[in-house]
Amino acid sequence: MMNLSISNLTKVYNNGVKAVDNLNLEIGTGMFGLLGPNGAGKSTLMRTIATLQNPDSGSILFKDIDVLNDPMSLRKILGYLPQEFGVYPKVSALNLLNYFATLKGIASKKERGILIDKILELTNLYDVRKKKVSGYSGGMKQRFGIAQILLNNPQLIIVDEPTAGLDPAERQRFLNILREVGMENTVIFSTHIVEDVKELCTEMAIMNGGAILQQTTPMAATKNINGEMWTSRIQRDELETAEAKYDVLSANYNPDNSINIRVHAAIQPAAEFVATKPDLEDVYFIALKQATVAA
Repeated sequence: MMNLSISNLTKVYNNGVKAVDNLNLEIGTGMFGLLGPNGAGKSTLMRTIATLQNPDSGSILFKDIDVLNDPMSLRKILGYLPQEFGVYPKVSALNLLNYFATLKGIASKKERGILIDKILELTNLYDVRKKKVSGYSGGMKQRFGIAQILLNNPQLIIVDEPTAGLDPAERQRFLNILREVGMENTVIFSTHIVEDVKELCTEMAIMNGGAILQQTTPMAATKNINGEMWTSRIQRDELETAEAKYDVLSANYNPDNSINIRVHAAIQPAAEFVATKPDLEDVYFIALKQATVAA
């Protein structure tokens, strides 16, 4: 069953940029990855679902809530973590969470204490709960952001580009927390990092130019191009020729300055090409290229 249903959503800014273009999307329970390059319209879509801005047309339904006509009902069950959020200086995580829990209407001190301890454990912040949040590392701040939105037990959670700028260890910690949270809720995870979606999401969509190019699952997406990915090693000065001749999706340099190219083709492009297993990055590049050609 789909929890979130978005129909014919359009948002055009005053400068004429169509950030969301007649977009349709259906999202169920679990981790949903919204994958797209910077400027694809992902953040505009996230802010619109989160009731922070109104679209020009279209509708958004979450379960039985008409989001655009009844934003307050959604806000009660929404957790939203934007790309950047401020934190109060010189206040500990424990005191901040206690303050936010009070604002959210949890009047009982005992009840607040039990809930906050549970959330601090889940987000791996219990040991640093008395430390000032302004002194946290980037990854710790992101985890605090998740702790904050879990206080009202949200049914819909939106996280916008949460792993950008995190070191590998912090990124892994953050993804593990989202895995826990996403088991019973609808979590929309917006990112331009293919690996995040591959590791985390059961459902996904690729977005660019304000439109959904493809909605699928990571497994189905790679299976769909099985037998269509090829690699070859070429010299640096051959890259331009190869790009003109073949559908080159990516090129990686070797220590000897030769280049491995990945090519998408229904049949073996030439004798020197070897079949290779497709990955989600290939799916992403194919979708973006095909959309550019179609435009």
